[in-house]
Amino acid sequence: MLLETILNHLSGRIEANQLSNDDCVRIIEHVGGYLNLKTIPDYAQENNLSYNGTKKFRTIKKIFNVKFVIDNE
Repeated sequence: MLLETILNHLSGRIEANQLSNDDCVRIIEHVGGYLNLKTIPDYAQENNLSYNGTKKFRTIKKIFNVKFVIDNE
């Protein structure tokens, strides 16, 4: 319910041209920071892991047709 409220609010602001493209990018970056969102190669390099090890043993989500690691624990 809360998620739907937030998404509807965000959609309304975007559709009313109250948020620019730059604003939307900042929102994505902000939330990505909480998720510790990284591409598989970036995450693997940062954590001294192999690409395949990262892919097999981490939470991977495809966003905008790009695979990302989510590690916010």
